[in-house]
Amino acid sequence: MLGTGDSAQDLASFVLPETGALAETGDPARPYVLLDSQGIVAVPVMALFAELRACARPAATIRSYGMDLLRWWRFLSGRGMAWDRATLVNARDFARWMQIAPKPVRAH
Repeated sequence: MLGTGDSAQDLASFVLPETGALAETGDPARPYVLLDSQGIVAVPVMALFAELRACARPAATIRSYGMDLLRWWRFLSGRGMAWDRATLVNARDFARWMQIAPKPVRAH
């Protein structure tokens, strides 16, 4: 059984930090890179992106995965957790936070 982790109240008040970025490179072989909070390329994410390119996935798919991973990366950063130390409890809390977090409104 998973530990209790953070309360729903803690997750409800959590604000995702605006750290890191998904940057478009202009290189068709490597269309996007995920940058951490210090502007350094996130190597594990690049390995996934390389696999996606090897499977002939379009750049739009890589961008979509990248945006999801950026959100996960930011969540972990905001919780003071390194990506390689993340646990099932962190993943559960991320999923819970995604359900209750305010959804950004885009101007159309």
